[in-house]
Amino acid sequence: MSLFGSTHRHPHPDHTPGAKGPVVAVVAAGGAVGALLRYGAGRLWRNGSDAHAVWRTGEAAFPWTPLVVNVVGCFLMGALIVALKERFTHAPRLLNPFLGTGVLGGFTTFSSYTDDTRRLLENGEPATAVGYLVLTVAGALAGVALGTACARAALTRGRHPESRPEESA
Repeated sequence: MSLFGSTHRHPHPDHTPGAKGPVVAVVAAGGAVGALLRYGAGRLWRNGSDAHAVWRTGEAAFPWTPLVVNVVGCFLMGALIVALKERFTHAPRLLNPFLGTGVLGGFTTFSSYTDDTRRLLENGEPATAVGYLVLTVAGALAGVALGTACARAALTRGRHPESRPEESA
């Protein structure tokens, strides 16, 4: 008898012996794709260089790229979850770990978020650091909520309740 009881009453297909190998492989492949996308975003929009009129550049530059990447990634995660759970319910079982954990997990960069906050604090920018902390969390949560809402709206667009024959006559 377990001290805390059973946590899984129904076996999950990913929890069977030998099932982890394919999941690990698709998460790794997706993570590589996501990391390359994040790298590309950083190359296209370097931190501070495009916003030099508003924010400082260099070590005290506002980390725009990680902020945008994290908010966009959270928006896409919200949309992905709705799409897979409400529309594409019979999608291949490895699609969610590939796209969600892999691609979007590799694309978003919450580890850079904490490092950028530390860098701002060390460079005498405590107000900017706190603003970045708050803006990233609020933006990420809003991104998930907006992605979820947009996906639901897109999935329900064009669906009309069945017309009743007596209403047509």
